[in-house]
Amino acid sequence: MTPVSAYLTCAGREIHYLDWPATGSAAPAPAWPGEGVATRSRGTVIAWHGLARTGRDMDELAVHLSRQGWRVICPDTLGRGLSQWSPAPRDEYCLAFYARQARELMDQLELATVHWVGTSMGGAIGTVCAAGLLEPSLRGRIRSLVLNDNAPELAQPAIERIKAYAGQPPAFVTVRELEAFFRQVYAPYGWLSDAQWRRLTETSTRRLPDGRVTPHYDPAMVQQFVLYPDDYRIWDHYDALDIPVLCLRGADSDLVLPETVSAMVGRGPGRTGQLTVIEVPGCGHAPALNVAAQLDLVSGFLTQSAA
Repeated sequence: MTPVSAYLTCAGREIHYLDWPATGSAAPAPAWPGEGVATRSRGTVIAWHGLARTGRDMDELAVHLSRQGWRVICPDTLGRGLSQWSPAPRDEYCLAFYARQARELMDQLELATVHWVGTSMGGAIGTVCAAGLLEPSLRGRIRSLVLNDNAPELAQPAIERIKAYAGQPPAFVTVRELEAFFRQVYAPYGWLSDAQWRRLTETSTRRLPDGRVTPHYDPAMVQQFVLYPDDYRIWDHYDALDIPVLCLRGADSDLVLPETVSAMVGRGPGRTGQLTVIEVPGCGHAPALNVAAQLDLVSGFLTQSAA
């Protein structure tokens, strides 16, 4: 299947997204663990990528969900992929601005309600959108939330590790050298096929004026961690959630610590019994959502949440 590649102006900046249509399937949706065969419900899923990545990371998930009757919207965050780079990086590379853009994206696409799947930063954007503290008009419009190795508090040493490679992206003479770099820094994603590694590389590569290749994002986006040091401490947003939440934690994650997950269980949707936590074996930060076991966890949760 082929998604529609499209652009919208959100908060004055051009945002690119892929729109994967619902194609349906004759087969029933996978059952959520402990449940019988689920009844498939159609709806829209926003699948939002991680800090230095692009919406193309969600290709496998989008295909999987599309075949089950879901429409899937996969944006490129401001400063990433084919979206515009911010001319005001100090003001716009932050969760508040990303949430504003998400709200305008949903409004322009006339999405009354959605389900949200977010990897890392994408999960944080989904959390603040669903809570409605920054964008009150979004309150109640996000029906469920998948946090793919994301939590209301992140381990500082892991943030420093991410800043080290994201803030000063290397440049290489050849695309194959860049692929080798991606294979090294994203090894915690878990298993990817050679074809998936090649696609990850080719969909997140830009060529510099001197002819070398480098990751396809604005290095200034990492200023978020300096100018907004508490941007990812979002316990107040998490505590405001009143929707089903699935937290997928990479078993070897250095960003989402076990003690943080334990705290989540006693607060917000955890306190009200709406939180499900599953550790994903063979992954760190963050599971690539590209293999059947991971895809079925997400689609099963969404199916149950939409019932």
